[in-house]
Amino acid sequence: MTAMSVSAGRGDHRKIRGENIMAIMAIFTGKGFTKDMYDRLRQEVGWETEPIDGWIMHVVCFDESGDVRMVNIWESTEKMQEGFVSRLMHVMRKIGIPAPQVEVFPAYNLNVFTTTI
Repeated sequence: MTAMSVSAGRGDHRKIRGENIMAIMAIFTGKGFTKDMYDRLRQEVGWETEPIDGWIMHVVCFDESGDVRMVNIWESTEKMQEGFVSRLMHVMRKIGIPAPQVEVFPAYNLNVFTTTI
């Protein structure tokens, strides 16, 4: 895997915290992981006000049957694992969230177009 730069959508490529990153994309899917569970997890973990170290981006949606689909970008597999152990796993268990299926891929390019958010 090679280091990756991040484009902020203005034609400039940046390094996160002054370093090249070896980012990964993690895709989570799961049955029985409801919107209510997600909202509780988000509130109890508080990642929007106290970001988890190494977590770059998070997108979630629910399909027609109510099953969760998440895409997360992390600085590395190690940061993702540390974040799960330190902040997410115990809250997921407490809420009763079933273990999702996870696929992890090395990120090739990441663009964040902030003018459209």
